[in-house]
Amino acid sequence: MAKSSGQKLKLLLLRDYLLRNTDPDHAVTVRQMIEHLEARGVSAERKSLYSDLAALGPDSYGMDIVADNGSYSLASRDFELQEVKLLVDMVQSSNFITRSKTDELIRKLEGLVSVYEARQLSRQVYVRNRVKAMNESVYLSVDKISEAISGDLRIRFQYFQYNVRKQKQLRHGGRFREVSPFALIWVDQNYYLLAYDADAAAMRHFRVDRMTHISQLPGPRDGKALFEKTDMSTYTTKVFNMFTGQERQVRLRFAERLVDPVVDRFGEAAMLIPDGEGHFTVTVDVVVSPQFYAWLAPFGRDAEILSPADVRAGMVEQLREILDVYKEKEQE
Repeated sequence: MAKSSGQKLKLLLLRDYLLRNTDPDHAVTVRQMIEHLEARGVSAERKSLYSDLAALGPDSYGMDIVADNGSYSLASRDFELQEVKLLVDMVQSSNFITRSKTDELIRKLEGLVSVYEARQLSRQVYVRNRVKAMNESVYLSVDKISEAISGDLRIRFQYFQYNVRKQKQLRHGGRFREVSPFALIWVDQNYYLLAYDADAAAMRHFRVDRMTHISQLPGPRDGKALFEKTDMSTYTTKVFNMFTGQERQVRLRFAERLVDPVVDRFGEAAMLIPDGEGHFTVTVDVVVSPQFYAWLAPFGRDAEILSPADVRAGMVEQLREILDVYKEKEQE
């Protein structure tokens, strides 16, 4: 490496060395910094290094470099360790991020802290055993959909599902769907697209990691007036797990121990009315579907649909169908 080009890189190499090898509990000496630079083909004298550290410091470049008995370290950085741990937890807990992409993102997040702090992040990688998505292209899909939304463009795509061999199978005979995208929604660790379907003259939602061969079409988008009437703050409350169904006002009765899950599902604005000893009722708008009944079923005797009668009957029918499966098995 030429001397002149090496000197131009010296500040960058010194900056990276401090970022990767120091933190409030670990410092480096001037001799260690000189040896690191020389290993990279850059000569450095002690006197010039002091000038370089001053140039990188809080009064010039802005790095929080602290000197202590001839050793130097970074007292703080853009992301503190606890913040990076939080980001790692979010990546690990996200179902839509595949296992390989999870590992890749965590390796990049480790670059935000020192090598010593990064070891704590590496230990966390093996703590959890979460189910991860198989569709690696979801990141590109989110970007393409976001571009279409901001550019007032329509999109076309195919929808697929996995078979028992974990192979993708196109739905609807492989037919392309053309919709006007309006919003990306994060629900239960998955991205969903809210879009206007002109064929159905209605808003529809699609899981982004089940969309493939996405392409943008000329705009403008259809259904803008309908989207503007959509209250996004309550949309996910009404649409359980993003499945379609008829929206109804339903009166429910719960045991008091279920206040937390009811508030989590319907929000703090839901009015809970005491109903006898140890119970309360709530009247809410929900999308009645098998997913709604499935959310209610695990609460057993502590949850009951009071009205309307047909929604209550629907719950009975779903439970009866489940019971019939087990009865058939017992009779075999």
